Amino acid sequence: MSEVTVNTEWLSDCSGCHIAIVDLHEKILNVLQSIKIQRCPVLTDIKDYPPAKIGLVSGAIRSEHDRHAALQMRNSCDIVIAWGSCAVFGGPAGAGNIHTPAEIAAAVYLNNKTTTPAATPSREVSPLESVVSPLDTVIDVDLYLPGCPPHPSFVFEALSALLEGRPPEVSRRSVCAKCKRRMDKTEVTEIRSNSDGIPDAEQCFLSQGYSCMGSVTIDRCLAPCPTNGVPCTGCAGATMQVLTEPNRDIRTEIADRMSRLTKIGREEIIESLERCAKSHYSYTMATAMIGNKPTFHIKKWIEEEQADFEAGREL
Repeated sequence: MSEVTVNTEWLSDCSGCHIAIVDLHEKILNVLQSIKIQRCPVLTDIKDYPPAKIGLVSGAIRSEHDRHAALQMRNSCDIVIAWGSCAVFGGPAGAGNIHTPAEIAAAVYLNNKTTTPAATPSREVSPLESVVSPLDTVIDVDLYLPGCPPHPSFVFEALSALLEGRPPEVSRRSVCAKCKRRMDKTEVTEIRSNSDGIPDAEQCFLSQGYSCMGSVTIDRCLAPCPTNGVPCTGCAGATMQVLTEPNRDIRTEIADRMSRLTKIGREEIIESLERCAKSHYSYTMATAMIGNKPTFHIKKWIEEEQADFEAGREL
């Protein structure tokens, strides 16, 4: 079989998805025997976009440069993969949608003690678009591979499937499917933060009052965080049930489960999750499947939290 040509592109993200290829370890040798990487921003300084069979695009559409690069990849590649949660859902950059570009620029460049002299960049920096968007709002996407980054096994499966001309094997399971913790009914009455004590290593975080997003997050990671004592933060994006059903929501789904496993009231849990909405929705709020839900009111939640904070400060 002749080599399959591959281009990669790095939009607004942290480069973790590119590093995930290296994390294939010895399996990368099997991949490299069949592919020819022509363009890879983290490895070479190639500026053009040669024709390629497969295009791996990581990162969200955040700037004019991102939009231009995405269009170039679509024009030069037969198959485009939205690679990682930023490309699929918008990722953490999506939190910028709560603010205007002018507000963000002022916070970063003008009202920041580390920037001297205080001035926003006027040249050599691509202007921000009005909103952060997933890749498929700008170009057609052939395959979605969420994860932050996707686990190397999912990267290997996706590339192997494309090389072999077959559909990739994917699962709609949540992170909980790979978590070995017990879901017990407990007498817990208070919500706990990650800094409150040391969680029981065998029991479900929800049973202990910790906010864990494993039940509402699609498994593209094989559950390393809960396995190693850290509640899931939802980095692979929401499950298909949450994304596609209008009345299902991250905070209400978690609240339903935690309230059944503990003695904490459902509404108390919902309010707690709303106070930390920037964290709980950080990977997915830029996608219309979350941002346009009738149940998603993050600006209202933030305003209410700020009002409570100001009222407490006055007291």
